[in-house]
Amino acid sequence: MNANTPRHGSAESESGSQFEWEQDAQLLSRTARDLPSGRHQFHKERLMAQIHEQIQRDERTAAPAAPAKTRRSRLPRPAITLPAMAFGLSAVIVAGIVTFGDGDGVRESGVATGPALTTDIGTATTKGVPQLLDQISLAAAEGDHPTVKDGQYVYIESVLADTFVKTVDDKSALASHELHKRQIWESADGVEGWLIDAAVNESSEGETLTLPDEQGNTPKAHLGSPSYDYLTKLTTDPDALLAKIYKETEGQGNTPDQQAFSTIGDLLAESYPPAELYPALFEAAAKIPGVVVVDDAVDAAGRHGVAVARLDETSGQREEWIFDKKSHVYLGARNVQVKPLKEEGILIKPGTVNFTMAIKNRAVVDGMKETPSAPAQAG
Repeated sequence: MNANTPRHGSAESESGSQFEWEQDAQLLSRTARDLPSGRHQFHKERLMAQIHEQIQRDERTAAPAAPAKTRRSRLPRPAITLPAMAFGLSAVIVAGIVTFGDGDGVRESGVATGPALTTDIGTATTKGVPQLLDQISLAAAEGDHPTVKDGQYVYIESVLADTFVKTVDDKSALASHELHKRQIWESADGVEGWLIDAAVNESSEGETLTLPDEQGNTPKAHLGSPSYDYLTKLTTDPDALLAKIYKETEGQGNTPDQQAFSTIGDLLAESYPPAELYPALFEAAAKIPGVVVVDDAVDAAGRHGVAVARLDETSGQREEWIFDKKSHVYLGARNVQVKPLKEEGILIKPGTVNFTMAIKNRAVVDGMKETPSAPAQAG
């Protein structure tokens, strides 16, 4: 049973006592769960900006790092300029992506690299934002959207790529990880799951996301890492939903408005909101200041569409949610550098695509590692 699969083309913290998050988890609420020794998790802001190595050394001396309590491996977030934080990260964070490292050494992920990703910057306008979001909301409500039952799994298949700063022999330049496939399965309660993603998995077979993790943690679902069951309990009143998002993401991101927009974008990308929640998400997005329409945007699969977007003035990046121009079905998302940004001596020029993804399939399946066209695999 496919849900919200594109109709055209070959596609598509909480902070406080309730969830008992540590301060570092508030920063990294969208990260993956802690991975086994020798691997490192994706960090919160889909492709975060580079933190100077000297600052990292100083911070490690000042305050030892505590592992973030997280639920599972989420899509990486786009690069965002962050203030220096007192966290000794085991990975080297660069503009565009986490480059995995052990100690002072750096290793590549399992994905090949190439030149930086670039695109034409589409024209943005505030005209027609409410009308477009209304059309998108209606399309989402009319789509095939089966309920996830006990024993079933949400399956999401996507393709994605990113641009990052690559350093070799003390020389840095922009590069990209090639477009690659990502598959994720998650049970309705979020306790069981599986991930196949060459950028984070050492094995082509992927790895379990079933909780508890290797540290014995079973964190609860929250806005930054929601399960289907969690989403069914969210309010469908747009004003109340937006107020909840602002409250629970306080202190995250560069500004409250940008963080609220990004939070909704994450829910659209790699989760499975119930049919009744979709209209509330889009109506809430329409209330965020600075939201614009981009006349032409291209997802990671090469499909052109219209985008609902917002510019992060701090990082100079525009986050774009891309929809089919006719059916208004969600296709994917990308982050495009609109204003020049210099990080560690490297100029990230306008037109640089910091992150791009496309949803190819979103479905409800009956077994772990089962796809809509193939039965579940053993193991």
